[in-house]
Amino acid sequence: MIIPKGKLISIGGSEDKGTEIDPKFIQKDKLNFFEFGILKRILTEMKGIDSRVEVITSASLIPEEVGDNYIEAFGKLGCKNVGVIHIKKREDALEPSYLERIKKADGVMFTGGNQLRLSVIFGGTEFMKIITKRYFEEDFLIAGTSAGAMAMSNTMIYQGSSTGALLKGEVKITTGLALLKGVIIDTHFVTRGRFGRLAQSVAGNPGCIGIGLGEDTGVLIKEGNKMEAIGSGLVLIFDGHNIRHSNFAEIEEGQPISMEHLIVHVMAKGNFYYLDERKFYQNAEMIEKEMNARIVLTQASTISATA
Repeated sequence: MIIPKGKLISIGGSEDKGTEIDPKFIQKDKLNFFEFGILKRILTEMKGIDSRVEVITSASLIPEEVGDNYIEAFGKLGCKNVGVIHIKKREDALEPSYLERIKKADGVMFTGGNQLRLSVIFGGTEFMKIITKRYFEEDFLIAGTSAGAMAMSNTMIYQGSSTGALLKGEVKITTGLALLKGVIIDTHFVTRGRFGRLAQSVAGNPGCIGIGLGEDTGVLIKEGNKMEAIGSGLVLIFDGHNIRHSNFAEIEEGQPISMEHLIVHVMAKGNFYYLDERKFYQNAEMIEKEMNARIVLTQASTISATA
């Protein structure tokens, strides 16, 4: 397995008028963006305020307004080297100047909106190949909020209301940008009551870890595995690997789903979760303590074997 050298930051997002695809949700009358602590963390994980950031607004139906807001937000943190790329259709992704810009950036930021636009516009393009190659081979950061976060995974939710989410067939799944395999990401998780939506997604894909991101909340993922909760809200982890009973394969569409032994973890800022090991850690000190214990055990085994 290839371990990526880059980093991902997936953010639960905030309301973005004109882009929500859940008809049951009533939009607020303004743009809100995630709290500055997360935005600052994005810069810290690159080169600080000297970072070159490219904001990709393709998911949004109001790209100019969204782009201007990000330029202003990064600017308030002292980062002035911010570009905005408005790719509205697949043909735009062939533009040579855009390819050169992402080759020179320290990181990219996918905005919120409709995640299906991201997979349809970028899937298989040279633009996405460059981003993916840089993520795996360089210290390159990819951030995404709302739709931009959901599209990071190989398995992506693209539709499904909160109210009918535990009825089979109400949640629609497709292929995302595949930067992260073995997970399903959902956003606006607490505010929009998407527990059932992610639960159904995991029921149909029990080999995946479900990640539910609250607003003003995100996860920093290193090496494609080591996940840290950041921001002020909650991150919910759904582990379906040990589901004992599931009626998902037997029932017809529209029927209620049942499951036994779906494991749920709740993370707050400073907690860690290792995706490959499916293990929760309270903090970085607990990880270090376990690593040190493993080293001692290995050394003891080596001494015993050579004695």
